[in-house]
Amino acid sequence: MTLLALPAPVRTLTVTEADVTGYRAAARPGLAPAAPGQASPVHPFVLAHTVAEQTVAELTAAEPGPVSVVHLGQDIRVLRPVRPDEEVTVRLEVLGVRKEPRGARIALRVRLTGQGAGATGPEPFAELVISALLVGATLLEPFGDIAGGSPAPAPLGAGPPQSVTHELTPDRIRTYAHASGDLNPIHLDAEAARAAGFDTVIAHGMSVVALAVEEAVDRFADGDSGRVRGLGGRFSAPVPPGVPLEIVLQPDAEARVVRFTCKTPKGAAVKSGWIEFAGPSAEGGDQP
Repeated sequence: MTLLALPAPVRTLTVTEADVTGYRAAARPGLAPAAPGQASPVHPFVLAHTVAEQTVAELTAAEPGPVSVVHLGQDIRVLRPVRPDEEVTVRLEVLGVRKEPRGARIALRVRLTGQGAGATGPEPFAELVISALLVGATLLEPFGDIAGGSPAPAPLGAGPPQSVTHELTPDRIRTYAHASGDLNPIHLDAEAARAAGFDTVIAHGMSVVALAVEEAVDRFADGDSGRVRGLGGRFSAPVPPGVPLEIVLQPDAEARVVRFTCKTPKGAAVKSGWIEFAGPSAEGGDQP
């Protein structure tokens, strides 16, 4: 398949206050309620997911056998959170494809432009790079670059690490599925999960990242999600319900860059995690 022949997917949608509030609550299971009206730093992925999913479906439509998608890594850079009642335009481009023994590895870039209240024109506010393995894809030809997003910011020194343990229940996984719009049966139906090779349903990888980010926001940014300027991580293993999920947060000396890992008793689930914060300004806002 010639990727250059594909039109650049574009989608425009309005993000309601209920969308913002519902997703932020689903991203914070077991934590205190977030400040009203503040979006999760992971919400840009929710907005990008449908366009990415549609693009992968188009790319693999001619495959002779089934294709499954394994999310390998995620980078998100944000200038500000998405705003309630904002009209958002989502634009996607395929950065590259590489053949692998199990299928094809693909990298996608998604840019989000908003039109919030009081804005004088379209305003870019987030960029994502998604890395995935398309298991079973045999027809895609190598193309472009799959190196991913820009490097994670370097920490300056080290502060004391912090750790916390959560347990994701089937109800919490279900709540996240409906808030995010990702209703893949492997997250909701044990039989479908077993057919895909898992022992039971599994949590969404981005729900694990979102929970780690929310813990870091509460601990190092006074609960202000608007101070997040970027985040990322690499997925290494699924997280089933009913097992301890340990999140280890390692801030740098000024808590401007926080590294994190998420692990279950079987090992790492998310590795190479990072979060970058803007510093608080004297006026109570933030600075780059």
